[in-house]
Amino acid sequence: RAIAAKPHPPQTLAAAAAGATSTTRKLAAMAGNREAFRVAVGNTLERRLFYVPSFKIYGGVAGLYDYGPPGCAVKANVLAFWRQHFVLEEGMLEVDCPCVTPEVVLKASGHVEKFTDLMVKDEKTGSCYRADHLLKDFCKEKLENDNTLSPQKEEELNHILAVLDDLSAEQLGAKIKEYGIAAPDTKNPLSDPYPFNLMFQTSIGPSGLSTGYMRPETAQGIFVNFKDLYYYNGNKLPFAAAQIGQAFRNEISPRQGLLRVREFTLAEIEHFVDPEDKSHPKFSDVSDLEFLMFPREDQLTGRSATRVRLGEAVSEGLSLLDAAWD
Repeated sequence: RAIAAKPHPPQTLAAAAAGATSTTRKLAAMAGNREAFRVAVGNTLERRLFYVPSFKIYGGVAGLYDYGPPGCAVKANVLAFWRQHFVLEEGMLEVDCPCVTPEVVLKASGHVEKFTDLMVKDEKTGSCYRADHLLKDFCKEKLENDNTLSPQKEEELNHILAVLDDLSAEQLGAKIKEYGIAAPDTKNPLSDPYPFNLMFQTSIGPSGLSTGYMRPETAQGIFVNFKDLYYYNGNKLPFAAAQIGQAFRNEISPRQGLLRVREFTLAEIEHFVDPEDKSHPKFSDVSDLEFLMFPREDQLTGRSATRVRLGEAVSEGLSLLDAAWD
């Protein structure tokens, strides 16, 4: 039996509107301070039940979140649009593969050996931190708040930020010692950086003899099915395969709400091209599109990214594109 909704009194609607306007004004005022703005938006989304920390009645676990009703609706809409825009519009081949992946697959892909971040430990409490994050936060804090920095020191810190992803464990450790960076929570000394594999390991079956991992990305399921997908596509190239599903990464220090978490949804595409014919019938639609390119040499010298038309980048050769995404 249908029940008519009770109308809200005018004063209730006015109060709700005033509250929304007040929140909007506060967020707008914080927009200049990116961290304060991020925290305010995150708090608002949690109050509105877009997402909340998982298992919070038991204290919660960092990097794990539950989506509430509005969050589920937003996520469903985004994935539906993504599938329509890419998979259906472009005639891609969609697959759905297991999250548990045998070790042999991830050994072949290099994940078992190289899917790592460099970690440091508080030498007294054992708390763990990502070494590059500590160095990045130190450099940014100095550049933003230390008015006594010399031009040479500013250039040095900006150079470190530009090459941060390329620093070895030894180089990171040396910089952490040089700048006297300590554990942020206790100010205790830190260990030397060492690699930590980000995959969740598990056993497949009751014997414990078959090692597996929760997949850190969905691409491997596409790659191992290439032969069958190629046959399904009439033994013809090119084609693209897509997959939407959960991925898992045992992050050292989850942070910034949903931006760095330990379980999340990925939507990935892998393109398989004919090496002798890399043309695309729709390339002319995007050839004049400008995008930012950031070649390795520009990163190392501290220069800014440059805007290039997609058609020009392709005509310059694949080596230029490789440099942009190196």
